[in-house]
Amino acid sequence: MELQNTFVILHQKTNHSTPTPTMKKALFIAASVAISSLASAQNCSDLFISEYVEGTGNNKAIEFYNPTATPINLSGYKFIRYSNGSFTGTDSTSLVGTVPAYGTFVLVNGQKTSDANSPACDLVLQALSNQLDGAYPAPTYVNGDDALVLRKGGVVLDIFGKIGEDPGSAWSDPADASNRWWTANHTLRRKAGVNKGVSTNPIAFNVTTEWDSLPNNSWVNLGQHNCVCGNAGIQDISAPQASIFPNPSTDGNFTVVAPINISKASIYNSLGQLVTVITNEIPSKNLTVKNNTLPVGLYVVAVQYAANNQVTTTKFIVK
Repeated sequence: MELQNTFVILHQKTNHSTPTPTMKKALFIAASVAISSLASAQNCSDLFISEYVEGTGNNKAIEFYNPTATPINLSGYKFIRYSNGSFTGTDSTSLVGTVPAYGTFVLVNGQKTSDANSPACDLVLQALSNQLDGAYPAPTYVNGDDALVLRKGGVVLDIFGKIGEDPGSAWSDPADASNRWWTANHTLRRKAGVNKGVSTNPIAFNVTTEWDSLPNNSWVNLGQHNCVCGNAGIQDISAPQASIFPNPSTDGNFTVVAPINISKASIYNSLGQLVTVITNEIPSKNLTVKNNTLPVGLYVVAVQYAANNQVTTTKFIVK
C-alpha cells in the first residue's frame, strides 16, 4: 500500500485553493483509517526515529535507531515528508545501508554549496551522516511544520508530527502558555524509555511526551542513542558478561571489568530511567565510574562493547 499516493494534497505553499471543512474532515478520516490499518511495530522490534535536528538554514538531520539484537538491512525502508499539512507524502528518500544491532543511522541534508535562497548544510553535520539526502525537495528540507514518516514497504514504523495538520510555524507544547516552538530551530532527542515508533496518526502531536529538547544547532551526540531496548530493557545473550567491583558500593564509585573492550556504560535506576552514561574515550577492558551522587538503591548497568555494539546488563547496588 503506497501511503503517499493515497490522498490528495490539502494545501501547500504554492497551492492557494482552500478545501471546504467537509472535504478536510473526509480526507482526515480516510487518512486516519488507512494509516491505522497498517501493521504496527512491536516493542523493540524495528527501526524508529531517535533524533531530529531542525537547525538554522539547511542544518537538518534525522537519526534512526535499531532497537534489535540483529543488524537491519535498509532495503525497502523509506523516509517521507508530508509538507505543510498535506495528507500526501510529497517527498521521499530510500534509505541505503545497514544499521548495526542497537546502533544508529543518520540521514543529513545533502546540500554542499549555497545559493541565493538556500544555504549549504554545515560540513561538520554532514560529516556525521551515514547517508546524505538528495536535492531539494528531499525530506530533510524540513521546516518545523512538516510531518515525517518512516516506512518499511507498506508498514508505517514511525510518525513525527501529525499527518494532515499544519501547525503554523511549528508544533508546540499545548501545556506551555507561551506557545513556544518545539519542532523548529531545535534538536529533539527521543526519550530513553521509548521502545518503538508511532504507527498510527496521533489525535494530537504532543512533542514533550516522547521527546527531549536541545538548543538550536545541537548535534554533538548525533549517531549515539540510549534506549531501554539496547540497554537495561534487552540483553544480548551472546554478549560476554561484565563484572562490577565493588558491588555493593558505599559511595557510588565502581569499576566495570569485561573480557573485551568496553565503549560505554549506561546506568538505569530501578524505574528504568536513564541516570547517566559513561564513555571510554579509548575503549578498554576496564571502565571506572566515579559518581558519588548516586542515591542508595538498586541500579542496572548496561555495558556496550566496542567491537560489535553488543550489550550486556548487570545489577549494581549503592548502600
